[in-house]
Amino acid sequence: MPTANPALANPALANTHLAGHVFLSEMLQDDYFPPHLVERGQAILAELCLSIEHDRPTDLAALYALTHAATERFNALGEAFDAAGSEIETVARESIGADFARIAVAYGFEADIEELIAPREW
Repeated sequence: MPTANPALANPALANTHLAGHVFLSEMLQDDYFPPHLVERGQAILAELCLSIEHDRPTDLAALYALTHAATERFNALGEAFDAAGSEIETVARESIGADFARIAVAYGFEADIEELIAPREW
């Protein structure tokens, strides 16, 4: 069974609460999810963080614009999961949603988790 690899943390992030966090660790620990696709999901989340650090959203509307773009990328990634005989199902939805919420909090936002991922198709 794959385990969370600390090397997959995000040392390039300025936010110290997220730099050492392994995104989607629950998915990494489950053989149902192809590791190379989980890594693509981790990259989406790390890139979301970098976008937040670069664009510095000042309100929830600006944050939601960034998280919605990342959610759309997860929608597209869902097709790759389907093609690999997997899917973004309950464990994955909860893991992805929790990391979106963690990111919002780490950057000082009190955001509605459902709004963070509103355009989701998974």
